[in-house]
Amino acid sequence: MADSVVLAYSGGLDTSVLVGWLMDEGYEVHCLYVDLGQPCEDRDAILQKALDIGAVSSIAVDVREELCRDFAFPVLQWQAKYENIYLLGTSIARPLISKVCLQRAREVGAVAFVHGATGKGNDQCRFQLAAEALDPSVKIIAPWRMDSFRNKFPGRTEMLDYCDAKNIPVKATASKPYSSDENCLHISYEAGDLEDPTVDGETVIDFGMSVSAQEAPDAEEQVTIGFEAGVPVSVNGMKLSAAEIVAELNTIGGRNGVGRIDIIENRFVGMKSRGVYEAPGMTCLYAAHQSLEQLTLDRDLVHLRDRMSPEVAEMVYYGFWYCAKMDALMAFIREAQKPVTGEVTLTLYKGNIRISSRTSPNSLYDEAIASMEAGGDYNQNDAEGFLRIMGLPLRVQGTVRPRTY
Repeated sequence: MADSVVLAYSGGLDTSVLVGWLMDEGYEVHCLYVDLGQPCEDRDAILQKALDIGAVSSIAVDVREELCRDFAFPVLQWQAKYENIYLLGTSIARPLISKVCLQRAREVGAVAFVHGATGKGNDQCRFQLAAEALDPSVKIIAPWRMDSFRNKFPGRTEMLDYCDAKNIPVKATASKPYSSDENCLHISYEAGDLEDPTVDGETVIDFGMSVSAQEAPDAEEQVTIGFEAGVPVSVNGMKLSAAEIVAELNTIGGRNGVGRIDIIENRFVGMKSRGVYEAPGMTCLYAAHQSLEQLTLDRDLVHLRDRMSPEVAEMVYYGFWYCAKMDALMAFIREAQKPVTGEVTLTLYKGNIRISSRTSPNSLYDEAIASMEAGGDYNQNDAEGFLRIMGLPLRVQGTVRPRTY
């Protein structure tokens, strides 16, 4: 009896080829489509195609709520951005995909977990590091890291020829100008024409979540987002689930041209790559969340979090989600976020976000103290002693080592 494997299956060119190749290698293939809220995909058609190719089973598992609630929102609370700009939409999803694939492998008695990530990219790291953390004995088949597979499929032309010979239907063509990966958090675009940094991505990509700033309405639109302990809970006064919040803000932000970026990033494996991303909903959430933190968290706590945030972003980007260090960091942020409750109103206009209002029962902002007018529990005379003490080391240094001026 043939060994079974579970394939993380998207229905695109690569994973469609993998169904046939794995069968050629003698495996029974169980295809698992992890439903992350991919906005532009026909799930029924994708699942049927796997069966038509010859997969033993082809199912979808809906993890949209888990993705937003347990993965994206904790990263949001950290205000984590890889290299100061990327909101980690693809990175966040990969450990969850690995977990669900291992659960399916346990159900069907599979001997291995198969993915279609290349040996050049980040996803191979995220899939494998997550899988090995959850199941240290897991067997992973990564065909792109195998000479025999690459020799058979050195390029897209050979893959398309294979699909043609096997009667595997694919939408891809040899001249496709880029590749994309999508979920409810964002869509990423890379490769093809985008590998030339001089090419303007806006002119190449058919964006799936947002309009351009030029196409956005000529009128501002406001949206109010509610938070409890740093977790988004409502949009425009309506209590919604985590996935519903992201979906609603994708619609609102997307029609206003919010959330597109174009970057050259440093991959974990060492090379630079060019990526174009759109994340309208998460961009709105990051802006609103940061604004509410400014109102509710004290200076030293925010500054500590901000020093640690790049490291969290790096860990997520590299794939170190299931580890003791991340567990401890997530416990820290849950405690730190307890006061971050309230509402923030954003004004959106042609790709821009303006903070129009913020309110919280835990606000640390004291208008009487902060005001330039007289009043409040602050005596400006106290600043004299404060500055004399703060300046003491500088005066001593200046005496011992005078500076030229």
